[in-house]
Order: sequence, then structure tokens, then C-alpha cells
Amino acid sequence: MDSVSPRKCSGCKNGAAFPHVLRTAFQPIYDLRDGSVFAYEALVRGEHGQGAAEVLGWVDDENLYAFDQACRVEAIRQAVAAGLLDTKARLSINFMPNAVYSPMACIQLTLKTAREVGLAEDRLIFELTENERVDTAHVREIVAAYRSLGFATAIDDFGAGYAGLNLLANLQTDLVKIDMELVRGIDSSEPRRQIVYAIVRLCAEMGRQIIAEGIETPGELEALQAMGVHLVQGYYLARPALGSLAPALSMQPARLAV
Repeated sequence: MDSVSPRKCSGCKNGAAFPHVLRTAFQPIYDLRDGSVFAYEALVRGEHGQGAAEVLGWVDDENLYAFDQACRVEAIRQAVAAGLLDTKARLSINFMPNAVYSPMACIQLTLKTAREVGLAEDRLIFELTENERVDTAHVREIVAAYRSLGFATAIDDFGAGYAGLNLLANLQTDLVKIDMELVRGIDSSEPRRQIVYAIVRLCAEMGRQIIAEGIETPGELEALQAMGVHLVQGYYLARPALGSLAPALSMQPARLAV
């Protein structure tokens, strides 16, 4: 990956806007220790609620930078409009490394937007999401820059595709999100339990927090709790909501077995 692509640089300089209206859905990441919302993940949607797959179909090499910037700005503005500042939760935003040609230059609009709406830097989390192999040195530079500004960072979809042990070894992120394919059916799969438990122990020793995503059944939730995972996300707990923030959990024992 060329970290200083001329097309991305020109996209920044000419200020071309992404040619579609974007909205944001928010899905909570819960802390099972007290039922609070640890963070809301911002998920891109189209103007009429179109899903991420359709929206990503509008993105190409020419508008990738504008798309990444628009996602960040709209996530922040819409989260605050939905009441984020009335909570203690963070806001988690996905980013694509190949849309960031210079970490400090490309973060300026994000910083400006957050300051305009009163959202402190330490309430922002940036999740590394990438479907292709990444330039590790470039991503390491991005993570270091973001951490220097007070942002938290996360490896998304750990255990799927290219988000493997190499990224864990080379990137000093604060959080690691276990991919939903490892979570799926974990209560009835001994191999999945062993793999996830090993990840949980390894990350604990490295000082990284674990988030389990994609939880769809009470059995999956109970299996993860038994391993000591307390940051969780998934349809069983709350689905993404367009433009609104889900409340904290009731923590009823019959539901969560806490």
C-alpha cells in the first residue's frame, strides 16, 4: 500500500465532498460488570437507511478519502445529537488505513468536529478495519499518532482474514475485538472455546482489553462470561439503531446470568 498516494493527497487538497448523504446507526458495547455502555460503535448507513454493504458499493479510489472523512464527521455529529454527551460512553469509529495518507494531516477534521461539539478526545476509539493486507509500518504510524492525541485504538475482527497475530504483535492497540465467527456457537464448540480463551489470556498479559462481538444467543454470552470477557456486543444484547443510542442493560440475572 502506498501511504502517500497522489490521488488521496489531491482528494484532501481539493476538498471534494463524498457525493452521498450518510447516516449513522449505533450499536452498544456493554460492560457486563455493571450493565453500562462502554462505547457505541458507529455503523455507516445511507440516507434512507441502506446497509453498509450498499454504501461501500458507492466508494472507489477517487472518493475513498472523502468517504472516510464523512463517516468520521457524521458519526461524531450524530452521536452527540443523539445524546452521547449525556452518557459516559465512548464513541467507536471504524477507519480504513488506505484512506489515511498522513495520520496527523488526515485527523484534523475529526479533531475540529469533536471540539466543535464538545466531545473529548479520550472518548473516541478508532477501530482498524481492513479487508486487504495492510502496510504494517503505515498502520503502526497511524496508531501511534492517534494514541498521542488521546484516542484509543482497536483491532477489529481479530481472528478473521488478515487481522491475526501479526497485527497483534506489531500494533500497540488498546483493544482487540474478537471476530464474530469465533464467537458463533462458542458454547457448543470446544475448539472455539480453547481458541478464544487463549486470546483472552494472551491479551490480558499484553495489557489489551477484549471485546467479543457478534453475540446472538444466551449460550454464547454465558460461555464468554465464564472466560472473563466483560465487554460484549451483538444482536442478542442490542441491534444497531439509526440515529439513536440504546440504554444501559437492566442486568436481570435471568437474562445475563451475572
